[in-house]
Amino acid sequence: MERKTILKVALVGMLVVSFILPVHVSAQPQRSRRGGLYGDWQIKMKFGEREMESILSFSRNQEGQYTGQWISFWGMTDLKDVTFEDNKLSFTHTVQFGDQEITSKFTGTIEQGELSGLLVNDRGESQITGKRAPRPPRGVGSWEMKIKSGEREFTGTLTITADKEGNLKGMWKSERGESEVKDVKYENRTLTFKRVIPSDNNPMEMAFEGTLRYNSLEGVFKSERGEATVEGTPVGAALIGTWNLDIESERGPLKQRLRVNPDMSALFGSTLIKKIDFDGDKVSFKYTLQFGDQEFETSFEGKIAESKLSGELKTSRGTSKVTGTRQTFRRPGSSQR
Repeated sequence: MERKTILKVALVGMLVVSFILPVHVSAQPQRSRRGGLYGDWQIKMKFGEREMESILSFSRNQEGQYTGQWISFWGMTDLKDVTFEDNKLSFTHTVQFGDQEITSKFTGTIEQGELSGLLVNDRGESQITGKRAPRPPRGVGSWEMKIKSGEREFTGTLTITADKEGNLKGMWKSERGESEVKDVKYENRTLTFKRVIPSDNNPMEMAFEGTLRYNSLEGVFKSERGEATVEGTPVGAALIGTWNLDIESERGPLKQRLRVNPDMSALFGSTLIKKIDFDGDKVSFKYTLQFGDQEFETSFEGKIAESKLSGELKTSRGTSKVTGTRQTFRRPGSSQR
């Protein structure tokens, strides 16, 4: 009984500050985006002897006003009264626990790509620091490619990955097998690489240059035999992006976020999903969390239909129904920083 009481008190305290587990992100280099507020921030805060981490996500609504969410293992809650001017940031954050409501006020700054400040409520104050959450470099992911040369048409799958330093590399897979793609570079929406078509007699090198957009890749292959037009579509396009989820749990309804990257890695709340399985319209993933010496497994199975995500989230505590809609952003213009 004593152990249960201690655990309950610890969980209450952690819920108050909305920090339960560390944020896990793909090992990608930090891109330089020193100005502005828009996007995700990985933040840290001291809770007793532990350092907790979570995500602050900022955007704008249709009226151009700043909006924000606090995203942790336990769910996603909206921030209120978000202001950002002259590098000074402030907002209020309210946590509901049972019949208790606790509101905290944050005031701080964003300078040189770093966030810092104080979160204050009637129970005290805590120092918060943060940096922009890294994202996979542009171009990373898999593309279904269609190549047209005269009256002939070929297909293949281009897969681009990145190492810890952000250097791109690729593989090409077709009915002829797999081959390495060399000199992969992305700059100013332009993707370039070289591909060698193996042959017993005379291997042919092809150079690609194309324009990379959110849901398309269009360009040209050039070789000694001429040119061929190329059209590419991202594998998993129906799932890639950010989903706002409504979860019916035994603790009542809660909101959560699922962010799916083009390489099918994802963040469910603040938890890393190394790989989401996406086959046809079916979506599934699993992850395991460590609490002290205990492990807890969570799994999701669902599907996408008519741009909606629905399914069931299963844990040792039971099954929850999940529904989700894709999130759309209004990116601020340069005059709105």
